[in-house]
Amino acid sequence: MGDAHRIGVVGLGVISRAYLDTLVGHRAVRVTAVADLDASRSAAVAAELPGVQALSVEELLSSPDVDTVLNLTVPAAHAEIALGAIGHGKHVYGEKPLSAELTDARTVLEAAAKAAVAVGCAPDTVLGTGVQTARAAVEAGAVGRPLFASAVMITPGHERWHPHPDFYYTPGGGPLLDMGPYYLSALVHLLGPVRAVIGASSRLRTERVIGSGPRTGERIPVEVDSHVSGVLEHEGGILTTITTSFDGVATTAAPIEVHGERGTLTVPDPNNFDGEVRLLELGEGEKGWRTLLPSAGYVGAARGVGLLDFVAAGGPRAPRASGELALHVLETMTALLRSSAEGRRIELSTSVERPVPVPLTPPQEWR
Repeated sequence: MGDAHRIGVVGLGVISRAYLDTLVGHRAVRVTAVADLDASRSAAVAAELPGVQALSVEELLSSPDVDTVLNLTVPAAHAEIALGAIGHGKHVYGEKPLSAELTDARTVLEAAAKAAVAVGCAPDTVLGTGVQTARAAVEAGAVGRPLFASAVMITPGHERWHPHPDFYYTPGGGPLLDMGPYYLSALVHLLGPVRAVIGASSRLRTERVIGSGPRTGERIPVEVDSHVSGVLEHEGGILTTITTSFDGVATTAAPIEVHGERGTLTVPDPNNFDGEVRLLELGEGEKGWRTLLPSAGYVGAARGVGLLDFVAAGGPRAPRASGELALHVLETMTALLRSSAEGRRIELSTSVERPVPVPLTPPQEWR
């Protein structure tokens, strides 16, 4: 990608602060412009950051002072903004999912290929020491031959804490499309791509009540399934059972477990960059669980490390948080929802190379 280091940020919602905290002042990138549909918001952010312009969305997408557009808009706008940036010859790195619709996501990657620009996509949490240490352990044979895995995400729903949670319950939202990218990206790192899925889902509540902020008590409609379960068939034959839900209170299940012939590995929450990786070897009993020291991943990583990895990629190494991985993850999720609706097993049309592992990288080397 060469000198593609000037970043323009589109969408200045809650998540943008975490990205800006990582990117502003970084030696390898420079935030040059910000834009939001709310012009007062972009003006306020630009006022805090010397040298950063507040532009309209169209001005930012066409700005000669922007090489890579960081797309932090709501899922329904991801494809539109990405295509606008690509149309102006910009690289794009976006929040997950790649798009709210699979056909739009394919269009984005096809347009990028024709324009000879790169597309990257969150989540980048899987590049931290949590998932990467777990991956290194699996690849080193800690559990023997992996046989199956489980992935569980259960919460009461984001409306309890998010002041504007509407988009979580509209097309492009829901527990699977919102949180599934973390779990599925981690599973691809751990076990490889998915070849087929079987899904089941439900929507037993038609509205939710906002629990915080200026709209507290307001009821919002639920337009998507709020509980999704399924089975993933990985290309190597390993099966993963997955549950994502906005309908439960809590769970004691590990976020991800990998079960092999000689042991079981628990993987920390893939929505976080770090966390304990625990191993129980066959015959050791419940007291035999041990915590593995971090052995891989970006140490102390934060939102935006995937964009830094994206900018640094080139030559033989592709971006780890790539558009191709995001497309495969999106197809896996939409196939689960289709499987639920149609009551059948669905084979995927996409696949992806497992991203190159992240070696143990101290903060001073990536910050």
